[in-house]
Order: sequence, then C-alpha cells, then structure tokens
Amino acid sequence: MDKITRKTSFGQWFSPINLQLFDDQVKTLKLDYYTKKLTTESFLKLLLYAQLEEVESLHALSDCLFDDQLQKGTNLDSISISQLSRRLNGMNPDLFQRLFLDLVSQIHAKTHYTKLVMPLKIIDSSTLPLNLTNHKWAEFRKTKAGVKLHLRLVFMKKGISYPEKAILTNAKDHNRGQLEIMVDDKECMYVFTRGYLDYERFDRMTDDGYFFLSRLRKNAVIREVYDSYKG
Repeated sequence: MDKITRKTSFGQWFSPINLQLFDDQVKTLKLDYYTKKLTTESFLKLLLYAQLEEVESLHALSDCLFDDQLQKGTNLDSISISQLSRRLNGMNPDLFQRLFLDLVSQIHAKTHYTKLVMPLKIIDSSTLPLNLTNHKWAEFRKTKAGVKLHLRLVFMKKGISYPEKAILTNAKDHNRGQLEIMVDDKECMYVFTRGYLDYERFDRMTDDGYFFLSRLRKNAVIREVYDSYKG
C-alpha cells in the first residue's frame, strides 16, 4: 500500500488503517497470490467508495470506473462485473475482522471515560437476506435465507460514536441468545430492543451490577418496588 498518501481521498479513508497489519494479512491469507489486476488494496478502495457513495450493485460499481479520479485512486482503468463478483466471493472475511478489531483497539486507546462520563452502548440487530439456492445453510424460512448482524455501538459526549463489537449468526437464531456475549462491561449503560428480552438474564444482569434499558412487551407484569420521585 505504498501508493496511498494522506493528500488523496483514499489516503484519508485509509489513514486510520494499520498498513503493516494490512500487508501482513494479505500475505498471510495469500489474497493476492493469483491476482494480477484487481489487488486486495484496489478492491478494498472500491468497497469503501461503494459504501460512501451508496453504489447499489456491482454493475453500477463497474460503471463508476469511467471516472478518471477513481481510476487514479484505485490504479484501475476498468474492471468487469465478473471480476468484481469473483473477488467478492473469494475474499477471506478474516482480513476485515482483523482490521475492524485493530481500529476498535485504536479508538479505545484514544477514548478515556470514567464513571462520571458513562458511555451509552446500543445493541441491535439487522437481518441480511441471502439467496436460498446458494446459501441453504442459512435457511430461516421456506423461501428465504439470511444471516443476522448483531452490532454494539458506543455513544459518548461530544458526538463520539463508533461500532465496538459485531457478531454474525443465522437469521433464525433468537436475539436474546447474544446478550451473554454483547453485555460484558459494567461501566456503561446498555440500551437494546425487546427482541433481546430475557427476564431471567435481566435478573442476573441486575444482580451482577450491569446497567441497562429495554422496552417491555405489552403483556409484561410490572410491580413497582419504590418511587424515587419526590415532587
């Protein structure tokens, strides 16, 4: 990744990435072993561009390379849809996981908080649909397949927010099974939807000293323990 400089848009996007870690992972995972044109570096740049510009398909992404600036930034003059598809299907997700964890560790090192500034951690999930024919292992309905992304976001003062933890499960797996993994910090306030509702787990979390907030079901039986309102 020697060609990346901070003066370019791609340079700014890549500036937080540990380039040595990136290069080491590309070599270890042999991601460019048989690659002559669409290198991992160029492909990652295209993925970043597609995300930031909300490019909706590989066909549209291929058409974007008519732009001279994008050609210069990715070191590509053109790329076919089939090449993009093959690269996407063959990409080892371990690379993205390692880069994500390294970026989170960098944020943790630069972000300090105390009990006086308790961060808010929001947990939610999104179902990502998949083609049932090609992904029978992810079947969760008769005609559908998919995976579920559980994401934990940290929100602090001064507009600081970042994704801290991500877990992929089969779409048919219930959300509440992920609370044991996603709730592991007593120095914050957790907020999550009622999809994670688990009263037994809530009792254990309360006994263990965790702070959390969740919507309840309409038929929830509530007993008031005490009222702290003095007005």
